[in-house]
Order: sequence, then C-alpha cells, then structure tokens
Amino acid sequence: MFSLTDSIPISSPLSDIRLNFLSQSGSRNLRQVTLVCRRPRVSFPQRNICRCSTTEQPPPQRRKQRPAKQSDEEKGIDPVGFLTKYGITHKAFAQFLRERYKSLKDLKDEILTRHFSLKEMSTGYELLGMHRNVQHRVDFLEWAPGARYCALVGDFNGWSTTDNCAREGHFGHDDCGYWFIILEDKLRQGEEPDKLYFQQYNYVDDYDKGDNGSTIEEIFKKANDEYWEPGEDRFIKSRYEVAAKLYEEMFGPNGPQTEEELEEMPDAVTRYKSWKEQHKNDPASNLPSYDVIDNGKEYDIFNIIGDPESFQKFRMKQPPIAYWLETKKGRKAWLQKYMPGLPHGSKYRVYFNTPNGPLERVPAWATYVIPDADGKQALAVHWEPPPEHAYKWKHKHPLKPKSLRIYECHVGICSQEPKVSSFSDFISKVLPHAKEAGYNAIQLIGVVEHKDYFTVGYRVTNFYAVSSRFGTPDDFKRLVDEAHGLGLLVFLEIVHSYAAADEMVGLSLFDGTNDCYFHTGKRGNHKFWGTRMFKYGDLDVLHFLLSNLNWWVEEYHVDGFHFHSLSSMLYTHNGFASFTGDMDEYCNQYVDKEALLYLILANEVLHALHPNVITIAEDATLYPGLCDPTSQGGLGFDYFVNLSASEMWLALLENTPDHEWSMSKIVSTLVGGRQNVDKMLLYAENHNQSISGGRSFAEILIGNSSKKSPISQESFLRGCSLHKMIRLITSTIGGHAYLNFMGNEFGHPKRVEFPMPNNNFSFSLANRQWDLLENDVNNQLFSFDKDMMDLDENGRILLRGLANIHHVNDTTMVISYLRGPNLFVFNFHPVNAYERYTIGVEEAGEYQVTLNTDEKKYGGRGLIGHDHIVQRTISRRADGMRFCLEVPLPSRSAQVYKLTRILRV
Repeated sequence: MFSLTDSIPISSPLSDIRLNFLSQSGSRNLRQVTLVCRRPRVSFPQRNICRCSTTEQPPPQRRKQRPAKQSDEEKGIDPVGFLTKYGITHKAFAQFLRERYKSLKDLKDEILTRHFSLKEMSTGYELLGMHRNVQHRVDFLEWAPGARYCALVGDFNGWSTTDNCAREGHFGHDDCGYWFIILEDKLRQGEEPDKLYFQQYNYVDDYDKGDNGSTIEEIFKKANDEYWEPGEDRFIKSRYEVAAKLYEEMFGPNGPQTEEELEEMPDAVTRYKSWKEQHKNDPASNLPSYDVIDNGKEYDIFNIIGDPESFQKFRMKQPPIAYWLETKKGRKAWLQKYMPGLPHGSKYRVYFNTPNGPLERVPAWATYVIPDADGKQALAVHWEPPPEHAYKWKHKHPLKPKSLRIYECHVGICSQEPKVSSFSDFISKVLPHAKEAGYNAIQLIGVVEHKDYFTVGYRVTNFYAVSSRFGTPDDFKRLVDEAHGLGLLVFLEIVHSYAAADEMVGLSLFDGTNDCYFHTGKRGNHKFWGTRMFKYGDLDVLHFLLSNLNWWVEEYHVDGFHFHSLSSMLYTHNGFASFTGDMDEYCNQYVDKEALLYLILANEVLHALHPNVITIAEDATLYPGLCDPTSQGGLGFDYFVNLSASEMWLALLENTPDHEWSMSKIVSTLVGGRQNVDKMLLYAENHNQSISGGRSFAEILIGNSSKKSPISQESFLRGCSLHKMIRLITSTIGGHAYLNFMGNEFGHPKRVEFPMPNNNFSFSLANRQWDLLENDVNNQLFSFDKDMMDLDENGRILLRGLANIHHVNDTTMVISYLRGPNLFVFNFHPVNAYERYTIGVEEAGEYQVTLNTDEKKYGGRGLIGHDHIVQRTISRRADGMRFCLEVPLPSRSAQVYKLTRILRV
C-alpha cells in the first residue's frame, strides 16, 4: 500500500535525502523516499490512491474545500496597534507601518520559497561550516557566490589548494553560490573499505559499540532466515519472477514478443472483471484475499476490501529495522578502521579563486578561530574533541525572573593581574562575586571573536566563534553552565549592526566581491567607525544572522541578547543626526526598512523557538514600538535601554554644580516618556563610562581611594553619598531591569584602557582591582550595593508597577515616589537638612526604614537615630494624598520606607 503525494520537490546538490523504511510485507519491500529540498516545488497531477479497509465502505465524499486563510484581523494582527495604544496620531508613520508589514509578509513568502520554515531558516549552522557525517567523513559547506573555485587548505593536507576542492560547474557548487567539499576519513593500514556505501558510524554516542565481526552477507542472511516466512522472500531473490508470471497470465505461454504483435489492450477494470468471470468457480483458496470495490463509479480514490485475517497479518508485520541497525557501528569501530581526515585541532582556511585573483579566508561559519597576531594570518581551528572529552552540561537554564539585575562583565579584564584573563579566571573570581552581590544575570561583552583586543570586541570578525583569547569553546560552555548552577542568567551582547572591515579575518570582500554580506558604496561603510554594514534584505545574509542568534542559544545555552547600537543599522546616516522627536524622523527616506524587518524576524524566531529568551534593544533614538509585540506593529524586544540616564548623570557630575541640579530633569530623564516604562532597562554607568575614554563615577567623585590622595573629608562624604544615591534612584524609579558594570558597585577608581600602541600596550588599566574590597570605603559601597540588590530580591521592587512619583521639588531638591508598599525619599540638597519634611502617602500606618544611605556601615554620618526608624502617618493631606509622613532628611541622603503596619482610620 502506498500513496503518491500531489507534489514532488526538485532536489539540488544541497538536498538532504532521508530513506525511511516503512514496511516490508509479503513479497513487497515498501520504501518511501523523502527529498528535503530548498528550492521551489514543481507540482504534478494528483494520482489515484489505494486505501485498505477490513469492511466494505461507501464511496468517499468529494473533498471539502480548504477554509480560506484567516485575515490579519482574525489573527489579532494590527500593523498600527501600538499607535492606538499610546494615542499617537501620525498618518505618515501609520502608513509606513502598514507598508512595512506588507514588506514583512512578502519577505516571509520569499523565505518560504527556499526554506521549509523560519525555523529551518535559522538553523543554517546544522549544514554550513564543518560537520561530521555518519558515513565516515567530514562535510564542509560555505557560501561564496562570487568565487570560481573553492578548496580547503590546512595542516591536514599540507596547505594544498588542489587536494580538497570543488569547482564551479562540478558537484559541490549550486546556483546560489554554496560550495560543498567532502573530506573522507583515511583508512588505516591493512583495513578494507566498507562494502556498503551507506555504512554509518555513531561517532558520538556508541563509543563502545565496535565491529562484531559479522559480515554484511551474514547480517542479510540472518534477516532472511529470521524475518521472512518460508517462501516469502522468493520474489526478492528472483526479481523478474513476478513480472514473468503476470505476463504469462495475461498473454499465455506463447504471448506476443514485440510491440507489433501486441494488440490493443483493454483497460485495467475490464481485464480485472474478465479475470474474475473466468475464475468465478475456482476454489476460494485460489482467489486473492483482496478485492476492488468501485460500484461502477469513477472516483479518485478506490476502496480495497480484504479479509480480516490477512489484513491483520499484514498490519502486524514490522519492518526489519533491527537488522538494519545492526549494520551501524560505534566510534570504537571507527577508530579501529579509520583515521580522521580532519583531526581535532587542525588549522585550516578556505581558498577561493575569484575574478580578482586567488585569496584565502577564515570560513564565515567557523566556530573556533585564532586571530592574526605577530604577523601571522588568522586561522580557523577544527573543534571536534572526542565525545568522552567533550563538555557535558550539568545544569538547566534558571527560571526567567520577572525583574533583572544585570552584572555587565568583560572576561579579558576580570583578573587583577595585568594580562588577558581567561574564562577560568572569570569562573573562579567573577561568578561567585556576582552571586554574592545579589545580581541574577550576567551580561558578557567582547566574547564573540574579534580582530583587535583594544576594540573591546565590537568589531566582530567571526560571528560563530568564541574569542580564543579567553579559552576554548568548551571553556565558555563551562562558564555558562557554572553561572546557571549559581542561578545566574547569561546574556550576550551581540553586534549585528555592523562588522569589522578587515578583509583577511572578517567577512569584508569575503568571496572577492564587495556585495557578498554587505552593501556596496557608501551605504556599506559606517561613516565614522570604519566598519561594514550588512545587507539585511539579502536572504542569505538573513540566513547567516538569524542562524547566528539561534546558534548561541542552542550551542552555548545563553539566555538572551543585548542588541548593540541599533541606531547605526536603523538609519542610513547610522544614527549620527540630530533627533527632535518628530515622528517624521522614524519614517523618512533615511530609515532602513530592511534592518527593521530583520529585527522583527529575529525577535519572532527567537521567541518562537525559545520562549524564555530575553532580548534587549540598545537604541539611542528610542525607535517607536521597540518593545511592543510584532503583531501590533512593534519590533518585539523584551526591554529597551534608556541611554540618556547615564549621560545625564555624567553631565551633572562633571559640568553642573550640586545646588543647580534640577530634580524635574532628573525624574523626566529617568522615566522617559512614560511609554513602555515597565520595559525600560536603566543604569547609572555601564562599560561606556570607563572604557570609551571617560572616567568612572567613583573616579570623578572620590578619586583613587587606593592611594592617600589629598581629598577633604567633605568632598569624600559628598562622593560616597552621591555614588549611593545615584544608584538607588536609578535602579528603583524605572522599569523592571537594572544594570551595573563589573567593579563599579564598589567604586572602582580607575577607568578601563585596553593595551594599544598609544599606551605601549600596557595592561595597567585593563584589569579590576578586587583587592580594593578590603578597604573600608570600597567595602562600604559594596555593602550598600549588595543591600540594594537584596531590597529588590526580598521586597520585589522592580517587578512592581510603575513608580507613583508624587513629590518633585526643585527648590528643596527632594524627590519622593511610591512603588508598592515602599516609599523612596531623596534629598539631593548639598547643604540643607530637614528635620521634619512632609511627604504624602496613600495608606495610613507605620512606615519603617529598610535602607538608609546615611548609615555608618555604608560610609554615612548616621544622623538618623533609632527613634526615627519607624514613622507613623498623620491624618493630613499632602502631595495629593490622604495622609502624610514627617520624616528627617539629612543632606545628600536617601531613605527607603516600607509600610509594615496598616492602621484603620
């Protein structure tokens, strides 16, 4: 019994062919061949299909028409939904969103002409790059449409450009520019090749499964003896016996031998009825056990009736899979017979012959790369450790928290020693510290392979490779696994907004042409950073980038991504333009619609394949709809970064006297436009303040506390107080996420400066001074930061709704707001202290101080006595609320009160 589908896909050199043995019964060996194709399908007319049943059935009804596709409204899709949500009425932007949605639908349709689904679109790493094949070989696949010749060169073949190659027009190169090269494993001396061309080896799991000594002939004989019933396999042994018998029954022993002698044959139904009439008086045992019932009508599908006994026998027959599996061998057998054609640790590159001449490149999908250094070229490294030595995961992903406290880190500077630190250094030093400090996630920058160390990792050269400066791929897996064991999520700062322009190690001019991965001309080059800009409208570029996101989740179990510098990709001017906030700036001719479509696809794919993944958007222009659902016209991010907050604090600290600080400006900057505030990620300072040529807040406020610098006690108290207050208000007034850069929580006094020519490649500033935690000042700042994290962990500050900011006074320089049962009061005045300052509250009761920046254990003055720790409300309206508190407010201090007892009034 078989079915013929109504459409047959056309195969290509890149198609996967899977043979699924469905059943073997009686004299039939049924096999279904499924061709997995990545090209448009060609449809053929539908054929008649035979169905089996044990009882007679009425003629089937004609197929019902497929229901019409659901409209966008029925699916809950509104391309301009978020505009209605926020009350934005801008016709040009609404029309832009509708056109963008239509372009998205067209793009998805175009993708599905080459891929079965978006999931397949985002799993290119399963085919491209270097992969072990079960048929004792290694397969290499690379996309280089501009090349004429492709070969693999490396230490495994003496860097020969002809030993392992594929040429244009030959097997291994298709119309889309994908090159396919096979590296056969080498037979050991004295071993014979496998007799079966499809002989498979389970290289990973069945290490102890070796060759049992049975030959293929013995396995097949065992299958015939144990599986087939007596006489059941005779038609397999004599393949022409069935045809000869049918011919003799139809035409007799002396039937026609040529086409000229063959008379016109009646149709099959007539011949079948004639045969039935001739044999109607035969014994029942001579009649077939099946019959065709059509009731004299023509149907696309005929019914076949069989007696229950033979039908049940047919159904109980199982395919001989066990004998097929017996032909498979484990890695032990592979080791006995073969040597790897590409050993683990081999160094290689891909060689192209292009219209502009020959060139060598590091493969775009390489997973481990040694960048060029000391005049040596960059090399890809084949990372395939033996299964018994490969890293095995121990911990599951932590549960997705409702609020994020992110500890941002750079692996290379995590050690106190003047060196490039390793993943092992990070595991031993930073992970326990981040856990102790109370953070629930770490965010890693500079992990993806890049050419120059001083670029911090933003000029990425190899998007699928962990930077070899810090360790091996397995070392990074151990880092992620250990972080998960401590309950820490691991985020990766991903740079898909641009790429390094270096030709020898990156993707620029990868196949000799200027438009392989990037735009040509001015659009393909960043105006100020000297980097290349991706061609997001190209399907193969989308394939590369979407697969890259999925790769880090699947291979390294990362929990989310921080998308770096979206403004540089969203606009053709790379975000270097003055923005006034007018909606026209988000839909004019400078907006890159292709980049927007990529971000929408990235979020849809990531959240569909990995529902718990977290995506964070870093966009200085705050493009409308960043964190709104894609079904409502948004881009689909989970959080967006408020970049203006840290810039405001830095400007206040460096350029504005303390008494001129505007409380209204501080509040308005921290909460933004109140749209999607719950999706906002805030930070007082991240790596930019200390890495990009600036100074950390601690260096501005306190100086280098490791030395006896001539700083007055008053200046010292001011620095410590503002350091704590800035962090407290930034972390608690905004959304559900807060971030801090490694070391700033304890007031790291020095900026970060990577070794480069202008500092004689010094590592003196490319580290973290963890020994400062032994100093009183730094330890006190760290204690406060840790208690601030505990406040959120125990009081669940960040996961609550928006802060109710009810008191902002520029004259007294006091800010107060409520978040749940917690009351936050800040006095930024440099001199004035208030003994009984009135603050409104909604609930009557007793409020107790849970965190006070002025406590002595945090380096404060301890001006609030124990008799003021608990405050009782007064029945008097204030700040638009029914009750109020009269609280003591020392200058430059902040207090957090919690409602501990409700009083009935």
